[in-house]
Amino acid sequence: MVASLGNYTIERVRGLGDFALFIASSLGAVFATRRLPGRVARAIYEQGFRCLPVILIVGTFTGLVLGLQGYYVLNRFGSEGLLGALVSLSLVREMAPVLAALMLVGQAGSALAAELGIQRNSEQIAALDTMGVSSRGYLVTPRLIASIFVYPAQTALFVAVGLWGGSLSGSLLLGVDPGLYWAAVDRAVESEDVRECLMKAVTFGLLTISICAYCGFHAHRTRRATGARAVSAATTKAVVVSSIAVLTADYIITSLLV
Repeated sequence: MVASLGNYTIERVRGLGDFALFIASSLGAVFATRRLPGRVARAIYEQGFRCLPVILIVGTFTGLVLGLQGYYVLNRFGSEGLLGALVSLSLVREMAPVLAALMLVGQAGSALAAELGIQRNSEQIAALDTMGVSSRGYLVTPRLIASIFVYPAQTALFVAVGLWGGSLSGSLLLGVDPGLYWAAVDRAVESEDVRECLMKAVTFGLLTISICAYCGFHAHRTRRATGARAVSAATTKAVVVSSIAVLTADYIITSLLV
């Protein structure tokens, strides 16, 4: 039992070190990657434009649910006028960056892990290394740079449609005065809240894209699986680990800033 625990610990530590070196080498290839702006633009399209529908839908319904639940909670204390503050602070400080990141992981992150896994199995990554092209700089670096722009933008969009959804459910369905709702939003949200929201978005973006890229890039290391099964296992692992990492990072950042 002691030997098994020691081997498991050593493997986990070695894996964390390998992951750290993977991120460092990918970021270090920024100045050595050819046609980087074009590849970054393509990555922004893949992570941003293609994920717009899910962000809009989830953001709207999150705001609708927050408006409904918030109204019935505040109604018990006669504080319906604070509905805008409840919805806005819930979205800006916690729900928007977390849910937007999880949605992007489910769509863009899983696609990235599967794409890199297929390229690994078809030896395209090995061919790039053989030709002297940095495979990490060519395939991973543009995605990491794109995440710095995409995740905050998608989070801001999530907040906007979520606030609109909260206003819709609160004003049209429950009779809260729209002016009172938006005035409460204006009073509640401060610059510190916005900075925390954007900080979380950037952190989640770099973290999740790094994990998804790492899992897909090393799909050939998957135990007890080869070929298509290895790609499937790597993609599943990427989504699960990224989701856990988002929630863990959210708690750490919140505990440090509260």
